[in-house]
Amino acid sequence: MSIFQGLSAFPITPADASGRIDTAALARLLKHIAEAGPDSIGLLGSTGAYAFLTRDERRRAVETAIDTVGGKIPVIVGVGAIRTNDAVALAQDAKAAGADGLLLAPVSYTPLSDDEVFEHFAAVANAGQLPLCIYSNPSTTKFTFSPALISRLSKVANIVAVKIPLPSGGDFGSELATLRSITGSAFKIGYSGDWGGAPSLLAGGDTWYSVVAGLLPSQALALTRAAQAGDTVAVERLDAAFGPLWALFKEFGSFRVMYVIAKVLNLCDVDPPRPVLPLSDEVRQRVAAALDRLNDGFPINSTPPIQLGQTGFTRTNRC
Repeated sequence: MSIFQGLSAFPITPADASGRIDTAALARLLKHIAEAGPDSIGLLGSTGAYAFLTRDERRRAVETAIDTVGGKIPVIVGVGAIRTNDAVALAQDAKAAGADGLLLAPVSYTPLSDDEVFEHFAAVANAGQLPLCIYSNPSTTKFTFSPALISRLSKVANIVAVKIPLPSGGDFGSELATLRSITGSAFKIGYSGDWGGAPSLLAGGDTWYSVVAGLLPSQALALTRAAQAGDTVAVERLDAAFGPLWALFKEFGSFRVMYVIAKVLNLCDVDPPRPVLPLSDEVRQRVAAALDRLNDGFPINSTPPIQLGQTGFTRTNRC
């Protein structure tokens, strides 16, 4: 089975105001994910604030992940950077630390051409010598991958998957058919945008790259497995339970909301990196209500109940 398949959980990266990672807190989050049993962990993705961290801190995060969950669950590491040589170095660091795969976004200040992105990805894929997933995130990078460029990149050694945003209008079937016709069946196609994760799997997508699974892995996994089994009744019920949380993600951005979830669940008491500001106490109350709704929507014994502030992560282990 490809490491770019099923449910990939993307945790936050606990760090102080200077960008120094709390490796003990990160290890606890990673164990929490691994115990639930998703198919992979997406370390240092956008949710993991990779763009806010130095190379040394990113290396420490990867080493912590491998020391904590290496060999138990595949670890896919984000290696995006503005300069190609920096992304190459990050890929080499990840490989040396024992990562299982790489995730690369075309980060840039200057708008890039297709040829520039192709050369950037080819260089990183060659340097990393690990399975690499194309990370298409135009809302952040301002670069849009055309089907032709994805097809071209899929022919490069080590580039084996793509992570793409939800399609306009929700037509997963047409997009999947188009991309598979030009990349081949071995190339894995997955989606980000949590409210579309289950529908993408029902439509035949390979992977749900999930933000919420980084803190609520058991609940996200239950929804994933229902979708993979084609159980539309269960998917509708479980996805509805996530509904208030999806609404908060859309309103405030999942990145900000995840820090609130971590505090509400007492998993980690840390603020997002500046200049991103913490959300208000009023939003925290809405997040707590959304988590209560999520609890109510899951059948008894299907997943561990969410205990607000009682997860085993105590305030003595603050980030």
